[in-house]
Amino acid sequence: MPAASSAQQTLIRHLPPRALKAAVEAHGRYLKGLPGGTRANLSYVDLDNVNLEGVDLSEADLTGARLSGALLSGARLNRATLYGADLRDADLRGAQLARCDMRGACLRGANLSGADLSGCDLREGVTATQDAVEGFKILAHRARRGELDYAVARGAKLAGAQMGAGFAQAADLTDADLTGVSLQGARLNRATLNGADLSRANLYNADLTGASLRRAVLVGADVVGASFEGADLAEVLRAPPPLIYVDDAPLHEILEAHELYVTSEGRDGTAARIPSVDFRPLRRLKGRRLSGLSAPGAILFGMDLQGVQLQGANLADADLRGVNLRGADLRGARLIGAHLSRADLSGAKLGPLTIVQGRVLRTDLSRATLRGADLTGASARRVRLIDADLTHCKLDGCDLTSAELPEGFGGAGSASGPEGGGLGALAGLTP
Repeated sequence: MPAASSAQQTLIRHLPPRALKAAVEAHGRYLKGLPGGTRANLSYVDLDNVNLEGVDLSEADLTGARLSGALLSGARLNRATLYGADLRDADLRGAQLARCDMRGACLRGANLSGADLSGCDLREGVTATQDAVEGFKILAHRARRGELDYAVARGAKLAGAQMGAGFAQAADLTDADLTGVSLQGARLNRATLNGADLSRANLYNADLTGASLRRAVLVGADVVGASFEGADLAEVLRAPPPLIYVDDAPLHEILEAHELYVTSEGRDGTAARIPSVDFRPLRRLKGRRLSGLSAPGAILFGMDLQGVQLQGANLADADLRGVNLRGADLRGARLIGAHLSRADLSGAKLGPLTIVQGRVLRTDLSRATLRGADLTGASARRVRLIDADLTHCKLDGCDLTSAELPEGFGGAGSASGPEGGGLGALAGLTP
Protein backbone atom coordinates (compact mmCIF):
# COMPACT_ATOMS: atom_id res chain seq x y z
CA MET A 1 0.00 0.00 0.00
CA PRO A 2 1.40 3.49 -0.79
CA ALA A 3 2.80 5.37 2.18
CA ALA A 4 0.23 8.19 1.92
CA SER A 5 -2.68 5.76 1.97
CA SER A 6 -1.16 3.90 4.92
CA ALA A 7 -0.68 7.15 6.81
CA GLN A 8 -4.27 8.16 6.19
CA GLN A 9 -5.58 4.84 7.47
CA THR A 10 -3.80 5.42 10.78
CA LEU A 11 -5.47 8.83 11.13
CA ILE A 12 -9.09 7.77 10.62
CA ARG A 13 -10.73 6.92 13.93
CA HIS A 14 -13.83 4.86 14.59
CA LEU A 15 -15.81 6.33 17.49
CA PRO A 16 -18.40 4.12 19.23
CA PRO A 17 -21.93 5.61 19.12
CA ARG A 18 -22.01 6.04 22.90
CA ALA A 19 -18.72 7.96 22.82
CA LEU A 20 -20.04 10.17 19.98
CA LYS A 21 -23.17 11.00 21.95
CA ALA A 22 -21.08 11.81 25.04
CA ALA A 23 -18.80 14.06 22.98
CA VAL A 24 -21.77 15.98 21.55
CA GLU A 25 -23.35 16.41 25.00
CA ALA A 26 -20.05 17.58 26.51
CA HIS A 27 -19.68 20.03 23.63
CA GLY A 28 -23.14 21.41 24.39
CA ARG A 29 -22.01 22.11 27.96
CA TYR A 30 -18.83 23.71 26.59
CA LEU A 31 -20.84 26.10 24.43
CA LYS A 32 -22.95 27.10 27.44
CA GLY A 33 -19.95 27.49 29.74
CA LEU A 34 -21.19 24.76 32.08
CA PRO A 35 -19.02 22.48 34.25
CA GLY A 36 -17.82 19.35 32.49
CA GLY A 37 -17.92 21.00 29.11
CA THR A 38 -15.32 20.02 26.54
CA ARG A 39 -14.87 21.20 22.98
CA ALA A 40 -15.64 18.28 20.67
CA ASN A 41 -12.60 16.88 18.90
CA LEU A 42 -13.99 14.77 16.07
CA SER A 43 -11.00 15.20 13.79
CA TYR A 44 -10.48 12.26 11.43
CA VAL A 45 -13.47 10.42 12.90
CA ASP A 46 -15.47 8.15 10.60
CA LEU A 47 -18.96 9.69 10.69
CA ASP A 48 -20.18 8.47 7.30
CA ASN A 49 -24.02 8.39 7.15
CA VAL A 50 -24.38 9.39 10.81
CA ASN A 51 -27.53 11.27 11.91
CA LEU A 52 -26.59 14.64 13.43
CA GLU A 53 -29.70 16.59 12.41
CA GLY A 54 -30.11 19.79 14.42
CA VAL A 55 -27.08 19.10 16.61
CA ASP A 56 -25.04 22.12 17.76
CA LEU A 57 -21.38 21.53 16.95
CA SER A 58 -20.41 25.18 16.62
CA GLU A 59 -16.63 25.63 17.03
CA ALA A 60 -16.07 21.84 17.01
CA ASP A 61 -12.95 20.35 15.43
CA LEU A 62 -13.96 18.13 12.49
CA THR A 63 -10.68 18.32 10.61
CA GLY A 64 -10.48 15.52 8.06
CA ALA A 65 -13.69 13.91 9.36
CA ARG A 66 -15.57 11.52 7.12
CA LEU A 67 -19.13 12.79 6.84
CA SER A 68 -20.11 11.33 3.50
CA GLY A 69 -23.89 10.90 3.36
CA ALA A 70 -24.27 12.32 6.88
CA LEU A 71 -27.62 13.81 7.95
CA LEU A 72 -26.78 17.35 9.08
CA SER A 73 -29.93 19.27 8.13
CA GLY A 74 -30.53 22.13 10.56
CA ALA A 75 -27.21 21.46 12.32
CA ARG A 76 -25.28 24.38 13.81
CA LEU A 77 -21.64 24.31 12.77
CA ASN A 78 -20.77 27.99 12.95
CA ARG A 79 -17.01 28.62 13.23
CA ALA A 80 -16.34 24.87 13.19
CA THR A 81 -13.15 23.50 11.65
CA LEU A 82 -14.00 21.26 8.70
CA TYR A 83 -10.62 21.47 7.04
CA GLY A 84 -10.28 18.58 4.60
CA ALA A 85 -13.59 17.01 5.71
CA ASP A 86 -15.40 14.64 3.36
CA LEU A 87 -19.00 15.88 3.06
CA ARG A 88 -19.91 14.20 -0.20
CA ASP A 89 -23.66 13.66 -0.60
CA ALA A 90 -24.27 15.00 2.92
CA ASP A 91 -27.67 16.52 3.76
CA LEU A 92 -26.86 20.04 4.98
CA ARG A 93 -30.19 21.70 4.21
CA GLY A 94 -30.68 24.73 6.43
CA ALA A 95 -27.41 24.08 8.27
CA GLN A 96 -25.52 26.98 9.85
CA LEU A 97 -21.91 27.00 8.69
CA ALA A 98 -21.03 30.68 9.02
CA ARG A 99 -17.30 31.46 9.17
CA CYS A 100 -16.28 27.79 9.00
CA ASP A 101 -12.81 26.75 7.93
CA MET A 102 -13.74 24.43 5.07
CA ARG A 103 -10.50 24.61 3.13
CA GLY A 104 -10.03 21.42 1.20
CA ALA A 105 -13.46 20.08 2.18
CA CYS A 106 -15.22 17.96 -0.41
CA LEU A 107 -18.90 18.88 -0.90
CA ARG A 108 -19.46 16.98 -4.11
CA GLY A 109 -23.17 16.15 -4.42
CA ALA A 110 -24.02 17.63 -1.00
CA ASN A 111 -27.40 19.32 -0.46
CA LEU A 112 -26.78 22.81 0.95
CA SER A 113 -30.17 24.32 0.11
CA GLY A 114 -30.89 27.20 2.47
CA ALA A 115 -27.63 26.68 4.36
CA ASP A 116 -25.69 29.65 5.74
CA LEU A 117 -22.05 29.52 4.61
CA SER A 118 -21.41 33.25 4.85
CA GLY A 119 -17.77 34.09 5.45
CA CYS A 120 -16.64 30.48 4.94
CA ASP A 121 -13.20 29.63 3.61
CA LEU A 122 -13.80 27.09 0.84
CA ARG A 123 -10.44 27.37 -0.85
CA GLU A 124 -8.36 24.35 -1.74
CA GLY A 125 -6.24 22.78 0.96
CA VAL A 126 -4.21 19.70 1.74
CA THR A 127 -3.44 17.73 4.88
CA ALA A 128 0.02 16.42 5.73
CA THR A 129 1.24 13.94 8.34
CA GLN A 130 4.68 13.27 9.77
CA ASP A 131 6.23 10.00 8.63
CA ALA A 132 9.16 8.69 10.69
CA VAL A 133 11.00 7.55 7.57
CA GLU A 134 9.87 9.81 4.73
CA GLY A 135 9.08 13.03 6.63
CA PHE A 136 5.91 14.97 5.78
CA LYS A 137 3.47 13.12 3.54
CA ILE A 138 0.49 14.68 1.76
CA LEU A 139 -2.65 12.69 2.47
CA ALA A 140 -4.78 11.87 -0.54
CA HIS A 141 -8.49 12.52 -0.17
CA ARG A 142 -11.06 10.02 -1.39
CA ALA A 143 -12.15 12.75 -3.78
CA ARG A 144 -10.74 16.06 -5.00
CA ARG A 145 -10.46 18.74 -2.36
CA GLY A 146 -12.18 22.11 -2.26
CA GLU A 147 -14.96 21.13 -4.62
CA LEU A 148 -18.69 21.77 -4.88
CA ASP A 149 -19.21 19.72 -8.03
CA TYR A 150 -22.85 18.64 -8.44
CA ALA A 151 -23.73 20.14 -5.05
CA VAL A 152 -27.23 21.55 -4.54
CA ALA A 153 -27.05 24.94 -2.82
CA ARG A 154 -30.36 26.56 -3.77
CA GLY A 155 -30.90 29.71 -1.73
CA ALA A 156 -27.69 29.14 0.24
CA LYS A 157 -25.96 32.10 1.89
CA LEU A 158 -22.36 32.34 0.74
CA ALA A 159 -21.84 36.08 1.16
CA GLY A 160 -18.18 36.90 1.71
CA ALA A 161 -17.07 33.28 1.27
CA GLN A 162 -13.69 32.50 -0.26
CA MET A 163 -13.66 29.79 -2.91
CA GLY A 164 -10.56 30.67 -4.88
CA ALA A 165 -9.99 28.30 -7.76
CA GLY A 166 -12.26 25.63 -6.31
CA PHE A 167 -14.62 23.46 -8.30
CA ALA A 168 -18.36 23.99 -8.61
CA GLN A 169 -18.98 22.33 -11.94
CA ALA A 170 -22.65 21.56 -12.60
CA ALA A 171 -23.51 22.81 -9.09
CA ASP A 172 -27.00 24.23 -8.49
CA LEU A 173 -26.64 27.68 -6.89
CA THR A 174 -30.10 28.95 -7.86
CA ASP A 175 -31.05 32.06 -5.84
CA ALA A 176 -27.88 31.74 -3.75
CA ASP A 177 -26.46 34.81 -2.00
CA LEU A 178 -22.93 35.13 -3.37
CA THR A 179 -22.42 38.83 -2.66
CA GLY A 180 -18.76 39.71 -2.34
CA VAL A 181 -17.69 36.08 -2.73
CA SER A 182 -14.19 35.38 -4.03
CA LEU A 183 -14.44 33.11 -7.09
CA GLN A 184 -11.20 34.11 -8.75
CA GLY A 185 -10.23 31.39 -11.19
CA ALA A 186 -13.10 29.15 -10.03
CA ARG A 187 -14.39 26.45 -12.34
CA LEU A 188 -18.14 26.99 -12.59
CA ASN A 189 -18.74 25.49 -16.00
CA ARG A 190 -22.28 24.16 -16.47
CA ALA A 191 -23.26 25.48 -13.04
CA THR A 192 -26.80 26.77 -12.47
CA LEU A 193 -26.70 30.30 -11.06
CA ASN A 194 -30.21 31.41 -11.99
CA GLY A 195 -31.27 34.29 -9.75
CA ALA A 196 -28.02 34.18 -7.79
CA ASP A 197 -26.79 37.45 -6.30
CA LEU A 198 -23.18 37.93 -7.40
CA SER A 199 -23.01 41.62 -6.52
CA ARG A 200 -19.38 42.70 -5.96
CA ALA A 201 -18.21 39.10 -6.48
CA ASN A 202 -14.68 38.48 -7.73
CA LEU A 203 -15.05 36.40 -10.91
CA TYR A 204 -11.64 37.27 -12.31
CA ASN A 205 -10.59 34.52 -14.75
CA ALA A 206 -13.50 32.30 -13.61
CA ASP A 207 -14.73 29.63 -16.01
CA LEU A 208 -18.50 29.94 -16.50
CA THR A 209 -18.63 28.08 -19.80
CA GLY A 210 -22.12 26.74 -20.39
CA ALA A 211 -23.39 28.07 -17.06
CA SER A 212 -26.96 29.32 -16.64
CA LEU A 213 -27.15 32.81 -15.11
CA ARG A 214 -30.72 33.80 -15.93
CA ARG A 215 -31.76 36.78 -13.73
CA ALA A 216 -28.42 36.62 -11.91
CA VAL A 217 -27.19 39.87 -10.34
CA LEU A 218 -23.77 41.03 -11.52
CA VAL A 219 -23.81 44.58 -10.16
CA GLY A 220 -20.24 45.57 -9.31
CA ALA A 221 -18.87 42.08 -10.07
CA ASP A 222 -15.33 41.77 -11.45
CA VAL A 223 -15.69 39.68 -14.61
CA VAL A 224 -12.34 40.54 -16.18
CA GLY A 225 -10.96 37.47 -17.92
CA ALA A 226 -14.03 35.37 -17.06
CA SER A 227 -15.27 32.94 -19.70
CA PHE A 228 -19.00 33.08 -20.46
CA GLU A 229 -18.88 31.03 -23.65
CA GLY A 230 -22.23 29.32 -24.18
CA ALA A 231 -23.59 30.75 -20.91
CA ASP A 232 -27.24 31.81 -20.59
CA LEU A 233 -27.18 35.48 -19.55
CA ALA A 234 -30.85 36.27 -20.17
CA GLU A 235 -32.26 38.99 -17.90
CA VAL A 236 -28.97 39.39 -16.05
CA LEU A 237 -29.13 42.40 -13.73
CA ARG A 238 -26.31 44.89 -14.07
CA ALA A 239 -25.80 48.37 -12.62
CA PRO A 240 -28.82 50.66 -13.21
CA PRO A 241 -28.58 53.89 -15.18
CA PRO A 242 -28.33 57.09 -13.08
CA LEU A 243 -31.73 58.35 -14.28
CA ILE A 244 -34.85 56.69 -15.69
CA TYR A 245 -37.24 58.39 -18.11
CA VAL A 246 -40.64 57.09 -19.18
CA ASP A 247 -42.11 58.81 -22.25
CA ASP A 248 -39.64 61.69 -21.77
CA ALA A 249 -40.74 62.22 -18.17
CA PRO A 250 -38.41 61.49 -15.21
CA LEU A 251 -39.57 58.50 -13.19
CA HIS A 252 -39.66 60.44 -9.93
CA GLU A 253 -42.10 62.95 -11.45
CA ILE A 254 -44.37 60.15 -12.67
CA LEU A 255 -44.51 58.70 -9.15
CA GLU A 256 -45.15 62.11 -7.63
CA ALA A 257 -48.11 62.55 -10.02
CA HIS A 258 -49.39 59.09 -9.07
CA GLU A 259 -49.07 59.83 -5.36
CA LEU A 260 -51.04 63.05 -5.87
CA TYR A 261 -53.70 61.04 -7.71
CA VAL A 262 -53.95 58.70 -4.70
CA THR A 263 -54.02 61.38 -2.00
CA SER A 264 -56.57 63.52 -3.90
CA GLU A 265 -58.76 60.46 -4.55
CA GLY A 266 -58.39 60.92 -8.32
CA ARG A 267 -59.11 64.64 -8.51
CA ASP A 268 -55.53 65.61 -9.32
CA GLY A 269 -52.43 63.91 -10.69
CA THR A 270 -52.28 60.89 -13.00
CA ALA A 271 -52.39 57.16 -12.31
CA ALA A 272 -49.10 55.55 -13.36
CA ARG A 273 -49.04 52.64 -15.79
CA ILE A 274 -45.36 51.93 -16.31
CA PRO A 275 -44.51 48.31 -17.19
CA SER A 276 -40.95 46.91 -17.08
CA VAL A 277 -39.40 50.00 -15.50
CA ASP A 278 -36.16 49.92 -13.45
CA PHE A 279 -36.89 51.72 -10.18
CA ARG A 280 -33.42 51.22 -8.69
CA PRO A 281 -32.08 54.73 -9.40
CA LEU A 282 -34.66 56.00 -6.85
CA ARG A 283 -33.10 53.70 -4.20
CA ARG A 284 -36.06 53.93 -1.83
CA LEU A 285 -39.83 54.29 -1.82
CA LYS A 286 -40.17 54.03 1.93
CA GLY A 287 -43.61 55.03 3.18
CA ARG A 288 -44.79 56.26 -0.24
CA ARG A 289 -48.52 56.15 -1.07
CA LEU A 290 -48.61 54.24 -4.36
CA SER A 291 -51.90 52.37 -4.18
CA GLY A 292 -53.06 51.07 -7.55
CA LEU A 293 -49.65 51.48 -9.19
CA SER A 294 -49.42 49.42 -12.39
CA ALA A 295 -45.81 48.33 -12.89
CA PRO A 296 -45.71 44.70 -14.07
CA GLY A 297 -42.20 43.44 -14.70
CA ALA A 298 -40.70 46.28 -12.67
CA ILE A 299 -37.18 46.02 -11.24
CA LEU A 300 -37.06 46.98 -7.56
CA PHE A 301 -34.16 44.73 -6.56
CA GLY A 302 -32.71 45.49 -3.12
CA MET A 303 -34.73 48.69 -2.61
CA ASP A 304 -36.16 50.05 0.64
CA LEU A 305 -39.97 49.93 0.47
CA GLN A 306 -40.63 49.73 4.19
CA GLY A 307 -44.18 50.80 5.00
CA VAL A 308 -45.04 51.53 1.37
CA GLN A 309 -48.72 51.52 0.42
CA LEU A 310 -49.28 49.35 -2.64
CA GLN A 311 -52.88 48.25 -2.15
CA GLY A 312 -54.30 46.90 -5.40
CA ALA A 313 -51.00 47.45 -7.24
CA ASN A 314 -50.01 45.34 -10.25
CA LEU A 315 -46.47 44.03 -9.73
CA ALA A 316 -46.80 40.77 -11.65
CA ASP A 317 -43.40 39.30 -12.61
CA ALA A 318 -41.65 42.14 -10.78
CA ASP A 319 -38.12 41.71 -9.42
CA LEU A 320 -38.47 42.30 -5.68
CA ARG A 321 -35.53 40.19 -4.54
CA GLY A 322 -33.98 41.36 -1.29
CA VAL A 323 -36.46 44.23 -1.01
CA ASN A 324 -37.34 45.68 2.40
CA LEU A 325 -41.15 45.47 2.57
CA ARG A 326 -41.46 45.46 6.35
CA GLY A 327 -44.91 46.66 7.34
CA ALA A 328 -45.86 47.31 3.71
CA ASP A 329 -49.53 47.34 2.73
CA LEU A 330 -49.94 44.94 -0.18
CA ARG A 331 -53.60 44.10 0.29
CA GLY A 332 -55.17 43.12 -3.01
CA ALA A 333 -51.87 43.45 -4.88
CA ARG A 334 -51.24 41.38 -8.00
CA LEU A 335 -47.86 39.70 -7.52
CA ILE A 336 -48.29 36.70 -9.81
CA GLY A 337 -44.88 35.31 -10.79
CA ALA A 338 -43.05 37.99 -8.80
CA HIS A 339 -39.50 37.29 -7.60
CA LEU A 340 -39.32 37.86 -3.84
CA SER A 341 -36.37 35.70 -2.80
CA ARG A 342 -34.81 36.98 0.44
CA ALA A 343 -37.37 39.80 0.64
CA ASP A 344 -38.33 41.09 4.10
CA LEU A 345 -42.13 41.01 4.37
CA SER A 346 -42.26 40.83 8.16
CA GLY A 347 -45.41 42.48 9.46
CA ALA A 348 -46.65 43.14 5.93
CA LYS A 349 -50.36 43.26 5.09
CA LEU A 350 -51.14 40.62 2.49
CA GLY A 351 -54.79 40.04 3.27
CA PRO A 352 -57.84 40.91 1.15
CA LEU A 353 -58.63 44.50 0.15
CA THR A 354 -62.25 45.57 0.60
CA ILE A 355 -63.43 47.27 -2.58
CA VAL A 356 -67.08 47.87 -1.69
CA GLN A 357 -69.37 46.35 0.88
CA GLY A 358 -69.25 42.57 0.45
CA ARG A 359 -66.58 42.60 -2.29
CA VAL A 360 -62.88 41.99 -1.71
CA LEU A 361 -59.75 41.75 -3.85
CA ARG A 362 -57.32 39.08 -2.67
CA THR A 363 -53.55 39.42 -2.80
CA ASP A 364 -52.30 37.05 -5.50
CA LEU A 365 -48.82 35.54 -5.13
CA SER A 366 -49.48 32.57 -7.39
CA ARG A 367 -46.27 31.21 -8.95
CA ALA A 368 -44.25 33.78 -7.00
CA THR A 369 -40.78 32.87 -5.74
CA LEU A 370 -40.44 33.55 -2.02
CA ARG A 371 -37.34 31.45 -1.39
CA GLY A 372 -35.77 32.58 1.88
CA ALA A 373 -38.27 35.44 2.32
CA ASP A 374 -39.24 36.61 5.82
CA LEU A 375 -43.01 36.74 6.46
CA THR A 376 -42.72 36.76 10.24
CA GLY A 377 -45.86 38.27 11.73
CA ALA A 378 -47.36 39.06 8.33
CA SER A 379 -51.14 39.14 7.86
CA ALA A 380 -51.86 36.88 4.89
CA ARG A 381 -55.47 35.82 5.35
CA ARG A 382 -56.98 34.44 2.13
CA VAL A 383 -53.78 35.14 0.18
CA ARG A 384 -53.30 33.15 -3.04
CA LEU A 385 -50.03 31.18 -3.02
CA ILE A 386 -50.87 28.61 -5.67
CA ASP A 387 -47.65 27.03 -7.02
CA ALA A 388 -45.57 29.58 -5.08
CA ASP A 389 -42.06 28.63 -3.93
CA LEU A 390 -41.93 28.96 -0.14
CA THR A 391 -38.66 27.07 0.35
CA HIS A 392 -36.85 28.22 3.52
CA CYS A 393 -39.46 30.94 3.99
CA LYS A 394 -39.83 32.26 7.56
CA LEU A 395 -43.51 32.06 8.53
CA ASP A 396 -43.43 32.37 12.31
CA GLY A 397 -46.57 34.19 13.42
CA CYS A 398 -47.79 34.60 9.84
CA ASP A 399 -51.59 34.45 9.62
CA LEU A 400 -52.44 32.14 6.72
CA THR A 401 -56.08 31.60 7.61
CA SER A 402 -58.06 30.43 4.55
CA ALA A 403 -55.02 30.97 2.31
CA GLU A 404 -54.65 29.02 -0.95
CA LEU A 405 -51.34 27.28 -0.34
CA PRO A 406 -48.97 25.36 -2.63
CA GLU A 407 -49.63 21.67 -3.01
CA GLY A 408 -47.77 19.70 -0.36
CA PHE A 409 -47.22 22.73 1.89
CA GLY A 410 -46.37 21.50 5.39
CA GLY A 411 -48.20 24.13 7.41
CA ALA A 412 -47.65 27.53 8.98
CA GLY A 413 -44.85 28.42 11.37
CA SER A 414 -41.93 27.69 9.11
CA ALA A 415 -41.23 26.44 5.63
CA SER A 416 -37.51 26.33 6.26
CA GLY A 417 -36.98 22.71 5.35
CA PRO A 418 -36.18 19.86 7.70
CA GLU A 419 -36.45 20.52 11.37
CA GLY A 420 -33.35 19.86 13.41
CA GLY A 421 -33.43 16.85 15.68
CA GLY A 422 -31.10 18.17 18.39
CA LEU A 423 -29.69 15.46 20.63
CA GLY A 424 -32.78 13.44 19.80
CA ALA A 425 -31.07 12.60 16.54
CA LEU A 426 -28.50 10.68 18.58
CA ALA A 427 -31.01 8.94 20.83
CA GLY A 428 -31.02 5.80 18.74
CA LEU A 429 -27.27 5.33 18.94
CA THR A 430 -26.24 2.23 20.82
CA PRO A 431 -22.80 0.91 21.74
